[in-house]
Amino acid sequence: MNVMQPMPAETANAADHQAEISARLERLPITREVFWARNIVGAATFFDGYTVIAIAYAMPVLVREWGLTPSQTGMILSMGYLGQLIGAILFGWLAERIGRLKVLLFTILLFVSMDVACLFAAGAGMMMAFRFVQGIGTGGEVPVASAYINELIGSKGRGKFFLLYEVMFLLGLVGAGLIGYFMVPVYGWKAMFVVGLVPAIIMIPLRWFLKESPRWLAANGRYGEANAIVTRMEQSARAAGKELPEPKLIQAPVRRKSDWRELFQGIYLKRTLSIWAMWFTAYTVANGTITWLPTLYRQVFNLPLQTSIFYGFLTSVGGVIAAVICALLIDKVGRKRWYTGALLLAPVPLLALAWLGATSPIQVLVLGGLAYAIVQTVTFSLYLYSAEIYPTRLRALGTGTGSAWLRLGSSAGPILVGTVMSSMGIQYVFASFAAILIVGAIITMLFAVETKDRVLEELSP
Repeated sequence: MNVMQPMPAETANAADHQAEISARLERLPITREVFWARNIVGAATFFDGYTVIAIAYAMPVLVREWGLTPSQTGMILSMGYLGQLIGAILFGWLAERIGRLKVLLFTILLFVSMDVACLFAAGAGMMMAFRFVQGIGTGGEVPVASAYINELIGSKGRGKFFLLYEVMFLLGLVGAGLIGYFMVPVYGWKAMFVVGLVPAIIMIPLRWFLKESPRWLAANGRYGEANAIVTRMEQSARAAGKELPEPKLIQAPVRRKSDWRELFQGIYLKRTLSIWAMWFTAYTVANGTITWLPTLYRQVFNLPLQTSIFYGFLTSVGGVIAAVICALLIDKVGRKRWYTGALLLAPVPLLALAWLGATSPIQVLVLGGLAYAIVQTVTFSLYLYSAEIYPTRLRALGTGTGSAWLRLGSSAGPILVGTVMSSMGIQYVFASFAAILIVGAIITMLFAVETKDRVLEELSP
């Protein structure tokens, strides 16, 4: 690392302000402000996860109530992800210009309002439209939140701290499974959307207690505001009895405005293309699996509704357990090594399932659930990795455009399942998923960069 001597804030020139703010953040422990910022944003992300998967648990009822075809089912499941594609790009771009928190609040208001609208859907067409608009909001929330959380903390332990926040998204998936299991058979599919409003209504007011990202403020010439926020964090750390070392300034990052073309220039070209491939391959399989499983159990194996939902819930729980293990270990193992290993390991149970023919729900539950859990360690942590490989001027935009490929993969997954299952059979769905993951593993092995324990500004000048 190119280290410069520390300099007082008042004497640092404009070109060094961003480096100074970064150096002061790097030396900080997890302060009370950062801890609660993660929890508040995490609560909203919990609801985001709940909203994304709620339709999967409503779908077994809607299929029979509305007489949906497999194609219509796939389209309803996919329209939310297509909306998320637009939201991820649009709000990632907007967050670079007007700030992280303003965009976060708007995205939450958008997907909550569409949650209400879904209650009044009277058929497949209306549900597709509402889920599409809702997806725009959910697609924008997580990438911007990811950039925000990453910018508040230093490099040491960043993976564990951030990924424990990301677990909230997965807990949202589990929460949807619980609500689906206990309430949908009794109160119908609308229960999924009614219950989903509660945490959103509670968490929206708490957004006003959050402060803007100091790194973003400094990068946009608002040093006074950034300095005030970091000063309060330093005072909080000292009040808690922490001794702060002198900040060590790395070389000041390049000062330029956010420009999407930079994603495809210099060192960022390879990073951009590789992260896109990782997003697409992992999420095609993960969301293609989790969104279809309750309906597959119901339609293919003719299981009772509650059993179908319960099996889907067990798969989500397995994903959360695997994700927590990943969060605790990824700072030791490293990002690139973990992703490569997971993408090579997950195809094994999928190929076994294809070879056995996927002839029983227990086969699908065990082997499909195992593959999903392994892939989930990749999918939920890619927001961490995406935010690490870009500089502050590109972080929200790069994470947003990268996660747009998540949306493409997530929309392609259910459609792929419906198409392959109708024309070839269920076992070929799992074989196709295995092949997709192997492609992702090869790309990761060849082109991904390691980010473990490296300062953001050092990684991305």
